[in-house]
Amino acid sequence: MRIVSGTHRSRVITAPKNLPVRPTTDFAKESLFNIINNHFEFDELKVADLFCGTGNISYEFLSRECKDLIAVDENFHCCAFVKKTIEDFKLPKARVVKADVFSFLKNNIETYDIIFADPPYNLDKIDQIAPLIFEKKLLRENGWLIIEHGETTDLSQQAHFKEKRKYGTVNFSIFGM
Repeated sequence: MRIVSGTHRSRVITAPKNLPVRPTTDFAKESLFNIINNHFEFDELKVADLFCGTGNISYEFLSRECKDLIAVDENFHCCAFVKKTIEDFKLPKARVVKADVFSFLKNNIETYDIIFADPPYNLDKIDQIAPLIFEKKLLRENGWLIIEHGETTDLSQQAHFKEKRKYGTVNFSIFGM
């Protein structure tokens, strides 16, 4: 896995083998960030990376110098790896929170320009992510929620759905205000 663009472009991230993760492919990540780049100014973004895993998506936003980022995962080892990588790469403007994502969302009072969620593809509550975010009003005006999911998940009938993008086996459902 590597950072695709920004100040840390081409840096390789080698995550420990024992992390329970499925990092977003470089191809899908590069395509997604091209879309984001056409709609947002990175240096103005406040971002939440939910189910952050290895921090793959967080590093992309931080390398592009987003204003503020919070990475959330319930796995202690994932959080420790992301914290260490952020420190090693000297990526400021980032916080890592060890928490259950649903509890975090229910108790959160901050708002974000982009919320990226990459839950396990087999998560039985994947369809509850968008409704909870919109119910809690966690997106800023013109903000996006991006949920990564597998081929069998269809979120297109949910409120605020904008579009779905497919890159190989990686699917992104994009929601907006």
